Order: sequence, then structure tokens, then C-alpha cells
Amino acid sequence: MYILAVIGNIFLIFLIVTERRFHEPMYVFLSTLALSDVLLSTATAPKMLAIFWFHSMDISFGSCVSQMFFIHFLFAVESAILLAMAFDRYVAVCHPLRYTTILTSSATGKIGIAAVVRSFIICFPFIFLVHRLKYCGRNIIPHSYCEHMGIARLACDNTSVNIIYGLTVALLSTGLDIVFIIISYAMILCTVFQIPSWSARFKALNTCGSHICVILMFYAPAFFSFFAHRFGGKTIPQHIHILVANLYVVVPPMVNPIIYGVKTKQIQDRVILLCSPISTHC
Repeated sequence: MYILAVIGNIFLIFLIVTERRFHEPMYVFLSTLALSDVLLSTATAPKMLAIFWFHSMDISFGSCVSQMFFIHFLFAVESAILLAMAFDRYVAVCHPLRYTTILTSSATGKIGIAAVVRSFIICFPFIFLVHRLKYCGRNIIPHSYCEHMGIARLACDNTSVNIIYGLTVALLSTGLDIVFIIISYAMILCTVFQIPSWSARFKALNTCGSHICVILMFYAPAFFSFFAHRFGGKTIPQHIHILVANLYVVVPPMVNPIIYGVKTKQIQDRVILLCSPISTHC
């Protein structure tokens, strides 16, 4: 799954970068999402494979904290990019005549920079929050990668600040992203169902289909993992929690290029064009 995720997303980035007609806001956001997918899976999967194949279960505290930061940072970036893509679909469906004037190259670039800067600002304090804790011997994380509360639970210190900050970040960043995404799609649906033609309705909804699939695949396991880790206690078996947490860092990155490839005709046409010389030669 990790190999497929890396190959699929790098290929998607290659298509978007090399094809001039893909230099539009939707595809720019899609290439940013693909890059985040590659980095997120690369921050976790190699260490997982080292654990499974070579029983390499040790990691230094500095490396563990670094992995924690990049996991949370990249998750926040992906969430912000999904919100940007929802806004792109909202403008495309609800204000098609103003699309090029609203989402200019400059505006698209600023949105991308804002997503990265916001994610860095809210995730950087996690490093200080785990470094300020006192540790006294416990050094086993029951997981295959490091995340904020997994490290904090090793401390023999008060972790209430860590818990409060983690919940605040989740609710005020990712939580707000989800709220704005829902609002965007509610407004899109209101606009679509005012269109008299059924074929036009279907075409408008079809442009949003791939994005909705990616949103569901990204947020559902992530929030299950987040809340299970904090509130699940003994009600959710540890192996279920670990399995879901592992799958959410490899399955969405692997499936996203396939979803966009199947649902986006322009990408399909470009892939067929690239593969046709190979087929003819064969």
C-alpha cells in the first residue's frame, strides 16, 4: 500500500506539473494534496515496515518527537487543502462566471501558503508540550508510530495541558475545516437543485463526487483514532485502534489518486494519452 501510495501520488503530481491545462486551482490543490499524502505515508510507513520486517522497535526521543510533529503538521495541511478544494468546488458550481476572477493564480498561491503556515503555527507547540514533561522510566508506546498523546502518556507528570491543547487544536482547526466544508456543500446542493435540467444537475454533482469520497476516507478513520485514543479507554481493543490508525496513514494516500483518476475525465484522458504509445508499440 505504501509503494502504491508513493507511485500513484508522484505520478499524479507529474501529470499536473507537466500538462499545461492542469495549471488550474483545482489541480494545484490536488497536487498539493498528493504531495502531503506522500509525505504523510513516508513519515510513518517505513518505520512500520522496519518494525514488522526487522523487529526494529527502538526510536530515539528526538526522532519520535520529529515524527509526531510531521504527522500532525501534514494532517493539518491536508485538512486545510480539503477545505480549499471545497471552496474551489463552491465557486465553480455557485459562481461559475466569476471563477477565474475569484480563484486567480495569486489567490491560489496565498491559500496554499496560508494552509502551510496555519498548520505549522498550531502544531509547533506540540514539540514544547512533550519536552516540558518529566519522564521516569516508561518508554514503550503501544503503537507503530509516535503521536502527541502517545508520547505524553509516558510521562509521570500532569498532562492536562497536553490534553486541552490537543482537543482545542482538533476542534478549532480540523473541526472548523469540517464545518466550513459542510457549509460549502450545503450551498452547492442548494444551487444544484435549482438547476432545471437533470443532466446538468448530475454533471455538477459529479464534479464534487471524488472530493466527497476523499473527505470521507480522510476524516472518518482519523477522528475514530483521535477520539479512541483519548476517550476509548478499554472499550475499544488496542489492536483495533492500532489497525485503524495504521490504515488511515496509508489507505487514503493509496486510494486518492485512483479516485481522482476514475472520477476526473481530464486526468483519464491524459493517462490514456501517455499509455497509448506503449500500447501501440506492444
